[in-house]
Amino acid sequence: MDVMETRSTITVLVPCYNEQESLPQLFERMDRLIQTSTDLSYTLLFVDDGSTDNTRQLIRNYSDSHSYSEFIFLSRNFGKEKAMYAGIENVYTDGLVIIDADLQDPPELIPEMVKLWRQGYDDVYARRKSRRGESWLKKATSRWYYDILQQVSGIAIQKDTGDFRLLDRKCIDALKRLDESERNSKALFSWIGFKKIEFLYDRDKRAAGKTKWNYLKLIHLAIDGITSFTTLPLKIATWAGSLVSFIAVVYAVVVLIRTLAFGVDVPGYASTLIVVLILGGAQLLSLGIIGEYLGRVFMQTKNRPIYLIEEEKINKND
Repeated sequence: MDVMETRSTITVLVPCYNEQESLPQLFERMDRLIQTSTDLSYTLLFVDDGSTDNTRQLIRNYSDSHSYSEFIFLSRNFGKEKAMYAGIENVYTDGLVIIDADLQDPPELIPEMVKLWRQGYDDVYARRKSRRGESWLKKATSRWYYDILQQVSGIAIQKDTGDFRLLDRKCIDALKRLDESERNSKALFSWIGFKKIEFLYDRDKRAAGKTKWNYLKLIHLAIDGITSFTTLPLKIATWAGSLVSFIAVVYAVVVLIRTLAFGVDVPGYASTLIVVLILGGAQLLSLGIIGEYLGRVFMQTKNRPIYLIEEEKINKND
């Protein structure tokens, strides 16, 4: 059977959190896209991650009047990563597109991604040529993060990419098996492998509202990405500890020889304080690294659900 014939249904997954300003524009643009499609059946799946504004009511009203619209409302704010996993677990179509509700990723590009998907690619990931509306600092820190993650993870990480991508059914099934409590989807998309291809595009400004990501959340996401895919920080702590111990032994031998040969030498206060502070800082840093990994083990062993659903409308059994 031809590849195109087996790839005829697709779900557009839209994670939402307080997106009442941008949703009307998203509805309009998605309707226009779906109505002009002749060879592809679309499903819209909205996953609301505990919004406190009018987002949920807007989604309900839209789903009541559009048969291809479905939704999942989580019981509270679990975070975007877990909201996306909730959507992935409930996808039943041949393919999946993940797109943000703020319209920075134009939905009109989906048909072009579908063309590559139908050529046999399993993961069509959108790479940003430009990022309008973002500061130079955010662009720079994003680039540094991907560079570091690439170096330490041991797997090929797609740079300058977000969650905007098209995944084949085999990728969806693979992601369902990864029930990690602390998730970093960008790294997981790379880890599962399969046949990937880059799709270049220009990212737009937010259609409305403000970003939900501040630098503290981005730092937490970066730490999750690094600690979830490599034990290199632990190895660095081991190497640093071994180096400091070796230097300390050598210095102790030097002091002993000098004392036996020239008598007692009273050390300086400043140098002693510097050594104590450096060693104390290195020890606390090492304990912090160990604590990050131990905390993730602790959370995973609890076996708590990754998310809880308060309300849903899924039509897969219709």
